[in-house]
Amino acid sequence: MVSDPNIHEGYVQIAPSVLSADFANLGEQVQQATEAGADLIHVDVMDGQFVPNISFGEVLVDAIRKSTHLPLNIHLMIKEPDNLLHTFMKAPTDQIIVHAEACTHLHRTVTRIKEDGNEVGVAINPATPVSALEDLLPLLDIAMVMSVNPGFSGQSFIPLAVDKVKRLRQSIMGGGYRTRIMVDGGVKADWTAQDSVKAGASMLVSGSGIYNREETVGQAMNRMRSCLAGLVPD
Repeated sequence: MVSDPNIHEGYVQIAPSVLSADFANLGEQVQQATEAGADLIHVDVMDGQFVPNISFGEVLVDAIRKSTHLPLNIHLMIKEPDNLLHTFMKAPTDQIIVHAEACTHLHRTVTRIKEDGNEVGVAINPATPVSALEDLLPLLDIAMVMSVNPGFSGQSFIPLAVDKVKRLRQSIMGGGYRTRIMVDGGVKADWTAQDSVKAGASMLVSGSGIYNREETVGQAMNRMRSCLAGLVPD
């Protein structure tokens, strides 16, 4: 497992999602997020089957990795990800997120990723109950709560996610686990980020909240940090 000794309790990691970036200037956009103080770079890999869209493949992920020193938070929205794990686990700092709904043998998938030395997470869609993660919490570095239905950027935050984060936090604290909670989908520098953190999330993915036409990446990152200043779980 790879962990950052600089991450302390109460600190919220921000992971800009490059699915919302300008693809014509992707390397530059990744560098801008890195320089603006992002903690991770979130990369959505979609196969057009598990989700209706197609996004990044191996070559593009490799190019993104060369554009930053930050860990990649690689979100595999693909059917049977075991078949392609070797394609994306190329750096020990990469965090690999698979979907509970996409894995026939989820425990085996999680174990395989951990045995290769990468941090591992499991994501659940809005309609999937928190119970899908509970038995795996002792193994997980990250539990990801999807706050939109996956497949497209720019969707609105589903408030149900906040309650799921609260229940996950109770299970994690009750079991004495070190699993971090990540929220992905529709997160912006407003109540969506604030309520997620107050519920127990310590990692936030933000796409159009960071990459948008109204402000620079640096300005968006500053707004997000200011929005979260002083917040702790309820």
